[in-house]
Amino acid sequence: MDWKGRKVLVTGGGGFIGSHLVEALLERGAEVTAFVRYTSRGSAGFLDPIAEKIRIVANDITEFDGVRQAMENQDSVFHLAALIGIPFSFEHPWEVVQVNTMGTLNILSAARQTGPRRVILTSTSEVYGTAQYVPIDESHPLQAQSPYSASKIAADKLGESFHHTYGLPVVTVRPFNTYGPRQSVRAVIPTLITQMLAGDTVRLGATFPTRDFNFVQDTVRGFIQAAEAPDAALGEAVNLATGKEISIGDLAAKIASLLGKEIEIQSEEQRLRPGSSEVMRLCGDGGKAAGLIGWKPAFTLDEGLERTIGWLRESGGVDDPARYRV
Repeated sequence: MDWKGRKVLVTGGGGFIGSHLVEALLERGAEVTAFVRYTSRGSAGFLDPIAEKIRIVANDITEFDGVRQAMENQDSVFHLAALIGIPFSFEHPWEVVQVNTMGTLNILSAARQTGPRRVILTSTSEVYGTAQYVPIDESHPLQAQSPYSASKIAADKLGESFHHTYGLPVVTVRPFNTYGPRQSVRAVIPTLITQMLAGDTVRLGATFPTRDFNFVQDTVRGFIQAAEAPDAALGEAVNLATGKEISIGDLAAKIASLLGKEIEIQSEEQRLRPGSSEVMRLCGDGGKAAGLIGWKPAFTLDEGLERTIGWLRESGGVDDPARYRV
């Protein structure tokens, strides 16, 4: 598919994955509009260095009129705007539902009026909860183990319903544990790296849960291939998964080895998730993505970690890397 001259909207474009997606679309020649949350600072997040190359709309995803106006005359819409902090959702479920579920409803409703060729919704592997079998395919039961995952399950089902009811050209992309440059230190991989760059003691929550990690460039390519896919992908959800899992404890040991360090891991109660909210095992089946949108991961975990370490070293790290960030 030739993206040159195509008008494309990316919500959440100033964030971690969104900014990488905006850059990838620009490289393909698209005319990109980034929908970012308005702040009095006037910042477009990670897009500030390329702000002159794109159209930036600063608004709020929960405001329908602003969403509809941003979607006018757009060929494709990539909806990434969300509140993604799982611990944050424990304390602020109402806000998470407003942004993640109602924000998605705004996107879908506006798409009915503006008629884009393709709407790509962003899901998450968290919708599956702890694996009942592995690898997790798209038929795996959905289980809400946090308000965050509940908000995303609802959003996924809204997308499915708008496809069946109104024929909306929706594809839902379900990434497993994306990491890479620009990710917030509230996430586990930058948390581990920054703590190890600063010292030999690493503070963590549970070390035995497993995750299936995708490097951000692979995730971005999955979004674009979902937009390029044949109409057979419409109404479908596809996992972006490597099919390989690693425990958080083993991940810490791997990063320490890459850095040439010996570390001591300390468990902190505030980093442990409450009740049965902890997802104990995630390992995804990417077979449907391979068959339906032609996607397979290109980066190994070691390759992605090396690039992430390099970026964090160059960016100068963070103040007080051992501090827990929700």
